[in-house]
Amino acid sequence: MSAEVTIERRFRGPPDSANGGYTCGLLAAAVEPGPAVEVTLRLPPPLETPLAIERSDGGARLLDGDRLVAEAVPAAAPELEVPAPVPPGEAEAAKRDSPLWRSHPFAGCLVCGPDRPPQDGLGVVCGPIEERGVVAAPWKTFEWMSAGDGTVRPELVWSVLDCPSGLAGMLDPDLGVTVLGRLTALLRRPAQIDTEYVAIGWPIDREGRKLHAGSAIFDRDGEVIAEARATWIELRDQAPGYGA
Repeated sequence: MSAEVTIERRFRGPPDSANGGYTCGLLAAAVEPGPAVEVTLRLPPPLETPLAIERSDGGARLLDGDRLVAEAVPAAAPELEVPAPVPPGEAEAAKRDSPLWRSHPFAGCLVCGPDRPPQDGLGVVCGPIEERGVVAAPWKTFEWMSAGDGTVRPELVWSVLDCPSGLAGMLDPDLGVTVLGRLTALLRRPAQIDTEYVAIGWPIDREGRKLHAGSAIFDRDGEVIAEARATWIELRDQAPGYGA
């Protein structure tokens, strides 16, 4: 069974490819969670291009013609030690002081791009809270994100789980710019429209050019509504100090 999807330029990460988390969320919708879904990106997801979603054997593949862009499979819940919640005031201060306002390799990113206005992007411009070992930002939801029932579209929740885990790399001064390779996400309950959340990311470990990191979204009561574990790949020939 197959379907077709086209990712609009609005949902970009780098200038010429889709946001990784958004792409993962679109493909994850074709898979029955087990309770999470693991999505591996094989190529930069193209924009404004008809892509096929093929379902088989409980998983799904995203194809650009005969090129494999991404594949998704049911997965166990990610093994994470989620840090303590970051209060909204601390998250707001981290966003305000984020180095991304001064320098961002993908300033038009759907999720964390400082060039995107609130009614166009997601506004999750994370900054470091070094004493906590995390990066954090508030996330305010708006009507344009709605699935039509008062909740946020799941692919946008996947998006918010994406960038904070990658931006956790700013806590490693030797790490250059990274791009998403794999995201395993567990959506515990839907995000609501016209609601404020806090998104965080934290590094787990590093293997050469691979950064393993976690992310979570908290409600105002400090409860986790979604969490993820990600693998990020450092781009070659990049200066260290992501967002510095």
